[in-house]
Formats: sequence, structure tokens, C-alpha cells
Amino acid sequence: MDPSRAYLDAGGRAPLHPAGRDAWVAALADGWADPRRLHSEGRRARLLLDQARAEIAAGLGCRVEELHLTANHTVSLHRAVAAVTHGRRRVGRGVVVTAVERAAVLAAARVTDPDLDPVPVDRTGRVDLAAWAAAVAAPGVTLAALQHANGEVGTLQPVDDAHAAARSAGVPLLVDAGASVGHVSVGPPWDLLAADPGDWGGPAGVGVLAVRARVRATPTGPEDEQPWAPGGVSVPAAVGAAAALTAVLADRPAADVRRRALLARVRAAAALVPDVEVVGDPGASLPHVLTFSCLYVDGEALLGELDRRGFAVGSGSACTSGSLEPSHVLAAMGVLTHGNVRIALPREATDAAVDAFCAALPQAVATVRRLLGVTGL
Repeated sequence: MDPSRAYLDAGGRAPLHPAGRDAWVAALADGWADPRRLHSEGRRARLLLDQARAEIAAGLGCRVEELHLTANHTVSLHRAVAAVTHGRRRVGRGVVVTAVERAAVLAAARVTDPDLDPVPVDRTGRVDLAAWAAAVAAPGVTLAALQHANGEVGTLQPVDDAHAAARSAGVPLLVDAGASVGHVSVGPPWDLLAADPGDWGGPAGVGVLAVRARVRATPTGPEDEQPWAPGGVSVPAAVGAAAALTAVLADRPAADVRRRALLARVRAAAALVPDVEVVGDPGASLPHVLTFSCLYVDGEALLGELDRRGFAVGSGSACTSGSLEPSHVLAAMGVLTHGNVRIALPREATDAAVDAFCAALPQAVATVRRLLGVTGL
């Protein structure tokens, strides 16, 4: 990365962890062959792939046979929803989700349940547990899906209680831990769990899906010897993902303390800017994610101004992808949906970079407001 810039947009695509990079490069030389072949090169690739699966399973706390690798996190979520709703289709077509789930989950759920009615959340983005319990207990529900933490605002969900309610109703729970694994502890209350190596510093090209043996899940699509990942996955990517996960889990407690302290500085600096709303739960949240919204500011213009000043940040607003629609997460929370900035601190974030961002933020917001003709705040 350019040392003159500060990369503060690690949510979903973090810089490669050194351990993951080294393992990935080594596997390019040793694991390039097709692991389904019986020759020496194929067997070597298969050994590396099996070792990677075992390492990731250990990190997630599941059995190796419950661990599946896919092409990416979106594929993991799509296949999980499709497999369970297909396997339990005699139960009904209902799917329970919250209003702040990842777009991939909402889209997959609507394929089975066109009348999908997401469970509401409060202003921090946390699910209404009473409404959740009522929803999963309704007749015809085949699957429930709940994020472990929201990757846009950082709020942790009450997964233990949500899983207890779903289990009492006999409904399997898919936990989207794409924003959590490697950053906070993800306990055992889940029936299916999807995780994103790109978020913890693994290479692109692989996704993770764990499915408990007790879950009735039937992968859909044309027949393939690897039904969860037709055609197989990248062996080097899997090896790099496993090595990165082992490394980040080893230093997670220290990284948690350090990044929470850095994030507290950003929170305080953002709160001092006039007409800025910091959203999400300041306590029960991810250690590295913070979102704030600025009144009288165009979000895309603000990101561009911060980028010009050397800061790479994200936005919860989907307008950055060309849809011109506000963030469905912020809308569901009932908070300001425009002028939105998301900070996702990488493990490499420094005090100097964070302090520089905090100093530049008020100037950047004022500049964009001035260009829009908003002054005197």
C-alpha cells in the first residue's frame, strides 16, 4: 500500500495478512494442481486443501466434515439459504430475517419467500427479540437468518437468544459471521455459519460455510461431486485463508483493545463535527467498525474529498455502487441515511493515521458543505 495514504476501509476486504500472503504464495508453487487428480501433484494439492479445511474448522469450532469451502462469501450465503429451504421445503416457504441483513441474504430469502417481511430493529441496529421469537414460531418457517454483527454499523446481535428461540421452534439458524470472524468471538449457537476470509485478511477467491450435521440441507443445482462448490475452489486461496485465520485468532485480544482505543478517537472526533450523527451501539459492537452520517453533505462527494486528502474510507450508502439508493441498514434503523462514512480499521492502522483522519474530517465536511452552498453551521 501507498505509505502516504491511510486505508480505513477494511470491512469485507482487508489487506492481506502477512501470514496469509506467505502461505498463499507458497501454495501457488505446491498446490497448483487439481486436488481431484490421483497423481503426486494432485495428491499434494489435496493434502494442502484438507489441511486448510481442518485449520479453518478448528478456528470456527466445528468438525471438519461440517466445513465447506465456496467461491466467496456471497455464494456461501446464497447456497446456505437455497440448500436449507430446499431440504425443508415440506415444512413451508417462510424465511425469517432482520431488516438489516446483508443484501445477499435478503435476495436469497426472497427467492423462496416472495412475501418476506423482515423483523424490525432498534436505532442501534439490534433485532427486536420479541418480534423475532414470534416470527420464528409462526407456521411454515423453514429457515431463520441473523448476522452475528452488522458490518456497516458494527452492532452485535443477540445471537444466543435468537438461536434459542429458533431452536425452540424447530427452525435452523443461519448466522452470517462475515463481519465477525477474526475480530470478535463467535460462539457455538448456530446451525449454519458463513464466514468471509477476505474480511480477516485472507486472499480473495474463497468463502467459508459450516453446516451442522443435524441440519437438513440439500444443495441445489446441477449434480456435481462438490455440491457446495461446483468445480472446486482455489487451493492457494484456501491455504492463505487458513493461515491468516490462525494468525488473527492468536492476536485477537490485543488487536481488540488497540483498535477499540483507536475507534474511540474517531467516534469522539466525528461527534464534534456539527450536524453529524454517529450510529450503532457504542458498546456491544465490533472493535473496528464505525459509521457516521453528515447532514447537508453528499456522501459520494465526502468520500471523494477524503480520498483526495489521502484517506480511503467506505460508505453504507449503496449509491457508491451506482444504485442511488440509501443504505437499507440505516433506513431500517431510522437514522440519517445520507452523507454516510464507514470506518473499518485494518489491523495495521496506526495512531498517526487515525489522528490525521480525525484532524482532517472537520475540514473535509466543511469543504463539501461549502461546495454545496451550505455555510454558517
